Amino acid sequence: MYTLIKNGTLIDGNGGQPILDAAVLLKDNRIEAVGKIDEIKQPNAEVEVVDAQNGFILPGFIDTHVHMMMEKMNLQKTLTTPFSLLFYKSIEYMKRTIDAGVTSVRDAGFTDVGVKEAVEQGLIVGPRMQISVVPLTITGGHGDNWMRSGFDLTRFSYPGMPHGICDGPEQVRQKVREVLRAGADIIKVHATGGVTSPTDHPKYTQFTQEELEIIVQEAAFRNGVKVMAHAQGSEGVKNAVRAGIHSIEHGIYLDEEVIELMLKHGTYLVPTLLAPISVLESAENSDDMPEHAIRKSREVIDIHRESVANAYKAGVKVAMGTDAGVMEHGTNLRELNLMCKIGMTPMEAIVATTKVAAQCLGWEDCLGTVEVGKLADIVITKTDPIADIGSLEDTTNIVTVIKDGKIEKNLLNKEESKSLVGILKH
Repeated sequence: MYTLIKNGTLIDGNGGQPILDAAVLLKDNRIEAVGKIDEIKQPNAEVEVVDAQNGFILPGFIDTHVHMMMEKMNLQKTLTTPFSLLFYKSIEYMKRTIDAGVTSVRDAGFTDVGVKEAVEQGLIVGPRMQISVVPLTITGGHGDNWMRSGFDLTRFSYPGMPHGICDGPEQVRQKVREVLRAGADIIKVHATGGVTSPTDHPKYTQFTQEELEIIVQEAAFRNGVKVMAHAQGSEGVKNAVRAGIHSIEHGIYLDEEVIELMLKHGTYLVPTLLAPISVLESAENSDDMPEHAIRKSREVIDIHRESVANAYKAGVKVAMGTDAGVMEHGTNLRELNLMCKIGMTPMEAIVATTKVAAQCLGWEDCLGTVEVGKLADIVITKTDPIADIGSLEDTTNIVTVIKDGKIEKNLLNKEESKSLVGILKH
């Protein structure tokens, strides 16, 4: 089956000059041709036409840090929510993600392989996924939800979701194997404390460098699986980078030595600038957010922006990620405006959300740019994101979303299927 997208301006994800009067021809789930409408070779077949109506054609957006199985959950709701309800709620989260133009994600914890397979089998609408299943964490660290009352939510598990606490070389080795057995595509580790955890601080270092090296090594044995690290304090980030971890998530306290190490090792930075902002916004709108998360968010928010700005200016590879789940799903593209506020141009923010994000996920051969041979993940926007990057925050401006060649959202008026020969003559 052929689909022709025409009458739009192409921003292909490579960072070059947009192409006016562009067209993209799709064959099944692949991109067959890209260029101006009069440059597209005519197939001898019927073609479904999508008229972009002078909109902007882009690659499907990629969010490299989400949590598809949660959304702004507080302790009381967690304790009283039936377990199976989480899966049904995630259907709405994934639909909102697609509606925002995000066609691929890397899940940073708590989504099991069954959810991923449900999307792949077409049972539900959702983004293409890499999953980490459950983050690895030390006793008493970020991710250990034991409370001094004695309640312990961390060790709640079910067959597809092992708990993530591990201490010492042998335990971390075994835990990596357990998480890979559960279907993880990537290993997630908490290398430092965090903002939302009750008993630690972002500067606190978790896991020794030796433990992190074992995690990286054990993951690599499984067909080169990468490791992503929640890492906020500078010493923990240094340990993670030296250990060979693939991407640093958050990166709140990045000094010059950290930045130099990241450049030397080619480490990606996933800033999640939206995360602390969303914590403070939630605190303004409800009483659900715990006091320790509010206090730490206020403490780090300016430092976080400065660190990310310094890393970007130095040339660290920045891939877009939001921590969606901490905030509402479907608000992912707010991150692009925040990236521009730390010094990126709108085009650089778009590239970070497409080409660089695909490279971070190891999917650059099939995703991230609108190029012949790649998977047909395409977004059409009503507004010009180069002129107004903030316009992407309004999902009604994301008028068409195509994932793997299938139209998942279309607010445009489609023409009836017809021969491409007839189209080109006009």
